[in-house]
Amino acid sequence: MPHASSATTAPTSPTALIAEDEPLLAQALQIELKKAWPQLTVAGIAGDGQSAVTQALQHLPDVLFFDIRMPGQSGLDAAAELADEWPEGKPFPALVFITAYDQYAVQAFETQAVDYVLKPVQAARLQKTVKKVQEALALRSQGEAPGDIDAAMDKLRSLLGAVNAPGATAQKLSVVQVSVGTNIRMVPIEDIVYFEAADKYVRVLTEAHEYLIRTPLKDLIPQLDESKFWQIHRGTVVRASAIDSVSRDEAGKLYLQLRGRAEKLAVSRLYGHLFKAM
Repeated sequence: MPHASSATTAPTSPTALIAEDEPLLAQALQIELKKAWPQLTVAGIAGDGQSAVTQALQHLPDVLFFDIRMPGQSGLDAAAELADEWPEGKPFPALVFITAYDQYAVQAFETQAVDYVLKPVQAARLQKTVKKVQEALALRSQGEAPGDIDAAMDKLRSLLGAVNAPGATAQKLSVVQVSVGTNIRMVPIEDIVYFEAADKYVRVLTEAHEYLIRTPLKDLIPQLDESKFWQIHRGTVVRASAIDSVSRDEAGKLYLQLRGRAEKLAVSRLYGHLFKAM
């Protein structure tokens, strides 16, 4: 029977998770995956990024098929959050991103050797994706390819930078305009210690005050000087010169202590590379 393929060298019973907010597309992908990779078991289908993280931690799949754009949390952000919670010693899943055709995003995926599935699902393209993932899993199982989270983090960092890259002419902020009662206050950017996403707002914190603005953090970040403001978590950006010390807890998680603020801020695994002794 015409069945032999590189799948025989990959894990014998690999599992996958699909995160796609369009139910018909998720179903179509599952059907095509069954044809292209009969040995693969789809352990779950999630309709948003947060559910994808929860289900992935529950099932610990070998492959993640994440929609690049979902309501609330993108596939990239979900993958970054998942990496932060992923169990130590367990190989991080192979990543495949689902995307509507976007030349820039596709170019970013190809540069980072991360595979992708175009919407709508095309059987021939999916077969190529399956072959690449099978080969990657086979090499990983033989110890010939990295399955560690650090390797996945390198790819995610580059992808986040490429897919969300601002235009070269993005204007950098010198002040942030905040509402105080019926007035608008101009807060100098050098007075701000950190920004933190909070529901529909972003908290703007100085040493002595806290303000709220409606500009989403993802829209604010391109307007900040990246040499002065560092993203340390998907929802937190700090002024580098305000960092006083970095500590590590018993579980290995990093926390920052800022000058002029009492609270400690968690550093996600994605940005832990920023804090290595010189």
